[in-house]
Amino acid sequence: MIKNLIFDFGKVLVDYDFAAFFRKYIPDPQRCKAFVPILYNEEVQRSMDRELIPFEEIIDNIVREHPEFEPEIQIFNQHYPEIITQEMPGMRELILQMKQEGYKIYGLSNWCSKVYLTMNQFEIFQLLDGYIISSEEHVIKPEPAIYQRLFDKFNLRPEECLFADDKEENIIGSRAMGMEGIVFQNAAQYAKEMRAIISAKK
Repeated sequence: MIKNLIFDFGKVLVDYDFAAFFRKYIPDPQRCKAFVPILYNEEVQRSMDRELIPFEEIIDNIVREHPEFEPEIQIFNQHYPEIITQEMPGMRELILQMKQEGYKIYGLSNWCSKVYLTMNQFEIFQLLDGYIISSEEHVIKPEPAIYQRLFDKFNLRPEECLFADDKEENIIGSRAMGMEGIVFQNAAQYAKEMRAIISAKK
């Protein structure tokens, strides 16, 4: 029986738009095109999500590697909350409904320590009964350890949990740990698949 609903943050609870953010602060299209891959690449994003060293040190290292883009890197650092644009439509209402039905709601997110700026911006995060953030654990999805830390911290049984994430590899990781998952697209799609899984596991 499913008792706990687990949610990723980005593109599940809140939306973000890196491209619009950089276009706003870097009006020169060629410079913007050259700069964006410096920050928005898998290696840098994983480093920020894992945060083995403090976030500000990560930023300093990037500046040292790319001094020609120091102004843009500092804009990213100082205006970070603006990257997050809104709550995902329909999700707050859906979570409120599921809480009324008795389900516990948890978060499991790959995010740097600046996550709390975002969590303070949007009321949907107040609905969580608890959460695990990768930068605090220094492990990231889809590594098995981060799922296990969720189970251990909140005394959850994997078979009683349903996880939603927009990245398929993270759902594959959750299933390997015994927790069913849904690749999230939007609130309506999630609600339909969630109800089907809950019914099947009663």
